Amino acid sequence: MAKEQSKLKKKSPVPKIVWSILLILFALLMITPFLWMLSSSFKLERDVMKFPIEWIPSNPVLNNYKTVLHIGVKSKNYHFLLAYANSIKVSILATLTSVLSAMLAGYAFAKLKFKGSNVLFIIYLMQMMVPSQLTLIPRFVAFSELGLVNTHFSIIAPKIISVSATFMMRQAFMAVPEELRESAKMDGAGEWKTCWRIMVPQIRPTIGAMTTVAFLDNWNSYLDPLVFLSDWRLMTLPIALNQFVSEEGSKYGLISAACCLTVIPVFIVFLVGQKFFIKGLTVGAVKG
Repeated sequence: MAKEQSKLKKKSPVPKIVWSILLILFALLMITPFLWMLSSSFKLERDVMKFPIEWIPSNPVLNNYKTVLHIGVKSKNYHFLLAYANSIKVSILATLTSVLSAMLAGYAFAKLKFKGSNVLFIIYLMQMMVPSQLTLIPRFVAFSELGLVNTHFSIIAPKIISVSATFMMRQAFMAVPEELRESAKMDGAGEWKTCWRIMVPQIRPTIGAMTTVAFLDNWNSYLDPLVFLSDWRLMTLPIALNQFVSEEGSKYGLISAACCLTVIPVFIVFLVGQKFFIKGLTVGAVKG
């Protein structure tokens, strides 16, 4: 036993160092296109394609950002600020409603045992096997009959029910000891109060992770806004960016600035929510 312990202590750190170097190189390789885009957004058009690449512009300019946002320059108005506001509105509303519905449904499936609950949950999960593209035409017909086409509601409503988020919430609630719920009931708490005051705080990492994923999914949504929205005053950022690239396809400085503006909220949300991913992945491993 002592010999085995001494062998473990003398284990060479070289493999760990090699793997660390390889991971760092791979990370640099993945981030290089973004760094080039960020650098190009602060360059004049004639300097974007210079070789060797000037990663830190010697004379950085903000003209590209001013042109995209139509601030203080005489250029075509691409309505980026309006698209920004629309994307923020749609993403926040769709995220909050989807996470709330998933949380309530997950609690019901995990803790409220009723006749046929397991069968109902299986039927609920079967929706995951149906691609959303297959329901696009029926949804368009239904919203058209209701007069809801060309409104933000038409792209928010389908996001309210999220089967994958409900599944994750159910798994998180099932990991919470039943004794907590029983203790709350003994103290006179109703089902609603037990859910919000006792159970929900126990799964905050899962809620945070699901909120982050839902926001990123809604922020990057392209197909639904493309189909349901035709008024430029309602368009979201992915549609605005696509139109911008099609019109200014050869102006890489402008395109880089537009792309950088688009990913700013993504980085903010991911930086804030990344800790929830780690907690969400480890919470199930340390219980039981």
